[in-house]
Amino acid sequence: MQACGSEGGACTPGPGVLWLGGVPGAGKSTVARIIARRWGLRWYRSDTYTWAHRERAARAGVAAALLFDALTPTERAARPVREQLSMSLQRERGPMTVDDLRALPASPLAIAEGTQVLPDIVPAGGRALWLTLSPEQQRARLERRHAPGPVPELYLLLGAVIAEAVARAGAPRLVVDGMSVDEVVEAVQGCFAAELAQGPTASSAEQRWALLRYANRAEVQRYVDYFARPGSGDFGEAVSTFMCECDRTECEVMVEMAVADFLELSLRDSAPFLAPRH
Repeated sequence: MQACGSEGGACTPGPGVLWLGGVPGAGKSTVARIIARRWGLRWYRSDTYTWAHRERAARAGVAAALLFDALTPTERAARPVREQLSMSLQRERGPMTVDDLRALPASPLAIAEGTQVLPDIVPAGGRALWLTLSPEQQRARLERRHAPGPVPELYLLLGAVIAEAVARAGAPRLVVDGMSVDEVVEAVQGCFAAELAQGPTASSAEQRWALLRYANRAEVQRYVDYFARPGSGDFGEAVSTFMCECDRTECEVMVEMAVADFLELSLRDSAPFLAPRH
């Protein structure tokens, strides 16, 4: 196991954001969600900004974004994998992520995760760590995730591109082959220990609830942005999972429900959204 600061990189302190990058399938979102809840951090999940970033790139005339919009899903899947990588806007979304984070409140500390988190977007002095997998382990994890369908070759190529960028920069990485989620969480917390201790973090039940609601509303907004696109289908049929908003920092319960129902609930009720028996 290679922990924070190995492979020639060093985690140096930087205020405001903890950066968690890595290859598809490495568990970035799960680890960031658990740490954010446990410590009272803001969880910036790049997946929830996907369609907002696509819209921004299209308005800016980015050719790969315009091509993506012009093709059907079947046509996109038939394109060469390198072209699919270009259409994923990974490079373009990096600076957009930085802009998003600058727009967030300065407190509490945020943990930002996503495949577009590459060493070149982390500011000088920023604390960052990348979760990586061997190609064999990445394929195995993605096979389980996408079963019974095939593993998208785009994700495997994206993993190779990220691993190469991290190695080239000598950036700190954690190889998570064979590690449980709990083990990865403990290792990442160890890397970020000084920043987590220094904070600022949420200090009250009300502040922690606000952060949970922020994360859940971000998930809703992802679907709102997607279904705003022409021909995207019926928003009312979308289903996702949402974090229980109870005050237990160790709670990891996710509740599946219609996105429209959660949106209505969040607009109607000023009380935390609780899982059954919470």
